[in-house]
Amino acid sequence: MKKREEAVIQNLKDAGCDSDTIACFMLYFEAGEIKKEQQLLSRHRRNLLDALHMCQKQIDCLDYLSWQIEGRA
Repeated sequence: MKKREEAVIQNLKDAGCDSDTIACFMLYFEAGEIKKEQQLLSRHRRNLLDALHMCQKQIDCLDYLSWQIEGRA
């Protein structure tokens, strides 16, 4: 495997892509399907943002509960 391909795979792993996503991306990469690569990365990014927003909402709920508890003390 070429250094460039190894670097791309490592970057995808670091970005939290699962093995199916990586395999799919590499098929597009090897075929030069840039538009499909971008679509796949965009979808993964959107999923990560959705998860981040969900975590932020949960943190906000905990902060609110903590604020209510402090008000009772």
